[in-house]
Order: sequence, then structure tokens, then C-alpha cells
Amino acid sequence: MTNLQALHDASDTMVMGVLNITEDSFSDGGLWLDPDKAAQHGRDMMAAGADIIDIGAESTRPGAKRVSEEDELKRITGAVSALIPAGAVLSIDTTRASVAKAALEGGAQIINDVSGGTLDADLPHVVADHDCLYIVQHWRGWLAGSKGANPDQDTSVYEHGVLKDVHDELMRQVDGVLAAGVKPERIIIDPGLGFSKPGIEHNLPLLAGLEAFRATGYPVLIGQSRKRFISAMLAEAGVADADMAERDNVTAGLSALCAEHGAWAVRVHDVTKSRAAVIAGNAWRKYSEQ
Repeated sequence: MTNLQALHDASDTMVMGVLNITEDSFSDGGLWLDPDKAAQHGRDMMAAGADIIDIGAESTRPGAKRVSEEDELKRITGAVSALIPAGAVLSIDTTRASVAKAALEGGAQIINDVSGGTLDADLPHVVADHDCLYIVQHWRGWLAGSKGANPDQDTSVYEHGVLKDVHDELMRQVDGVLAAGVKPERIIIDPGLGFSKPGIEHNLPLLAGLEAFRATGYPVLIGQSRKRFISAMLAEAGVADADMAERDNVTAGLSALCAEHGAWAVRVHDVTKSRAAVIAGNAWRKYSEQ
């Protein structure tokens, strides 16, 4: 059985591997829809050094259409039942209370709620009723151009600067989760790179300001993998039409920096590259602290 407190309090930055069981995720939509392929990909990421497997069955990219609750439940519970016997530590990327409940009852240990407790008011209560970790991500609603449940809206204006506004809004979301009964020692926070943050100017200040989030006392998850701002960084450096391997190289570089600065975990698609990068970042941090 997973020691949840030890997982929450991990001193070394961990690697969270992304398992998207979706038709339309930006970088790997459709690749792992087959249950056997999804389970094998999860096992492959574990063998490559993933500490946690993050399973999602609904894309949150701009323009994505919401999947039905029935389809999400089927995909998630199938992957959970396949990977728990393999000894996986599973994070469930969902905003639906029903999916979270079913996954937790199937053995999952973490709920990764990109809406940070705001899209389904019952989800934090489900978490409070189960002994699990809860990742609360900064959320301002569906991105402009989405075809989700809410109308399109421009959510990328930060009146007081992106670092201050994201920090303050995220802490208000945490307050709401605490009010629902979730224990503080079970909460992990995520500034939500790419969510209502399309550009370099929205995301790099959050990475550079990682200590501001760590100062809250909550562990911090960073999900930078293959985000649009990485392609923009490469383009500004003269690397036009960067392929996935080049984006994963930048992702790994950022993983090393996040580990150096004490992130709880990095959420990535290419586990092998970021595993090596995180090892270097963890070692750098320990040496600098001597």
C-alpha cells in the first residue's frame, strides 16, 4: 500500500508520466485508446522511471469537446484495473466527482483536478471522503476557443501580473477545497501552465517564481510538457516547426530546472528524457544546499 504522506512529502522531485486515453489530446490523441495499448504504455513509463502515472480520458486543449461521463468512466476504470496490479501509483486527471470516486475505489491514490475544485462542486467532497492526495490546479474556466460546457471567453488577462494573480487565485481555490473538508496535508498545488496562459510571457514568470508557490507550504506540481509556449520559445530562437523530439528536449531542460528549485513533480510525456533531467536537477539542488 502506498504511503500517502511519504508521497506528499517527497524530498526529491518525481516524474509523473502522462497517459492520455483520448481521441484529441494535442500531442498523442488517439494513440492509447485501445485498452491493451494504454496499459502497456503505462507499464512502459513505469519501466522508464515514472514515479506516478497520470491517467486522463478527456482532453483539455483549446477546442476540445467534452467526452461523456460514461466514456470517461469506462476508460479510466479500465486503465486503473490494469495498472494497479502492476504496482503503479496512479493519478487521475478528471474534473468529475463520479470518475474520481470510481477510480479511488479501484485503487488510485491521487486526483488531479485541473479545475482546482471549481468545475464539479462534489469532487472535493469525494476527495475528503477518501484517503488520497488532491492536486489543485489554477483554473479560470475553459480557454478561449474551447467547445466545452461554458461559453468561449478570454481568460488570459492578469491585472496585477501573472505571478501574483495566479498565486492569489490558486490560494482562494485551495481555501475552497479546505472548506469542503480536504486535509491540508493531502493537497498539492499546480500553477496550471498553459491553462489561460498561452504565451511565453504567461508561463516563464510562473516557472521563475516557483519559490512563491513553494512558500505556501504545499508541494508544487509543474506540467510544462509540450505546451505551446515551448514551441514559441523554440521559434523565437530560430527553430521553426519544432518536432515533438525538440519539444521534449526543452521539456526535459525545464524538468531539470524545476527539480533544482524543489518542485514536487514534473508531469511529462517523455519519461526517459525527463527522468535523466530530474536526476541531475535533484543532485544539483542537494549539492547547492550543502
